[in-house]
Amino acid sequence: MAASALSNATRARAAGTHYSMTGGFPLVPGLDGVGRTGSGARVAFLLPEAPFGGMAEKTLVRDALCLPVPDGVSDVLAAAILNPGQSPIGALRTRAGLQRGETVLINGATGTTGQVAVQIAKHLGAARVIVTGRSSEALARLIELGADTTIDLTADPEDVQDALAARFADGGIDIVLDYLSGPPTQTVLAAIASGHKAAKPVRYVIAGTSAGAATNVPTSVLGSASVVLMGAGISAVRVPEILQASAEALQIADSANLQIEVIQVPLARVEQAWVSDYGRSRVVFTT
Repeated sequence: MAASALSNATRARAAGTHYSMTGGFPLVPGLDGVGRTGSGARVAFLLPEAPFGGMAEKTLVRDALCLPVPDGVSDVLAAAILNPGQSPIGALRTRAGLQRGETVLINGATGTTGQVAVQIAKHLGAARVIVTGRSSEALARLIELGADTTIDLTADPEDVQDALAARFADGGIDIVLDYLSGPPTQTVLAAIASGHKAAKPVRYVIAGTSAGAATNVPTSVLGSASVVLMGAGISAVRVPEILQASAEALQIADSANLQIEVIQVPLARVEQAWVSDYGRSRVVFTT
């Protein structure tokens, strides 16, 4: 092993709360990582079978779950980009069928995955990317990364809904990529119901639950919203598609100067780093 990143999914699996958990403990954390095989090949890997994981000096993973790492991508960058890179590719293209020239709304874009998602969406051909978030500083950073419009979720909820509805009007948003769930999702769905009047429905991809594990939406909203809801988790996107998206994310990191804030931490400090707050930087453990 060379490097493995600490993602929200890795934290949830270690806590036994992630929906993909099927076994018990003991469990070595680490949904993915980068290392060298017995023959010396440098590879990235995903989804090792429990109890094995990436946060170890050595791990066990099937050859079919390994990918070559481009020479121009370091071990640390590859480990950092695997999860936040494949997520928007799988959500936007595999699930939502993003077409060049469409407009994407990323709900909850100020975290690591959201910041990468903005860049990925533009790389995949989105003409406009609208983002929501709760940090004015992070929203400003998203403009630098390619976002076209920002919406501050700390504003009055009715004002947020009105701002979103105005952008949904006349088919102004084609796809929603939602990393939040909870109350912010209720607001977006209500905005679709009141603002989106185009014949073509909004494709709505739920890819995270950082604002709540449950979303309460009145049936009156769902009944009047022209929307197609879909998931983009491990069960919704097949493993071969996740591997393909991960390989593409590595290629984009190599060729398109993909930006991600990374903090490198020795694996020996995993206990301290696990409970530390590194802001919006992706922690990567190295051996």
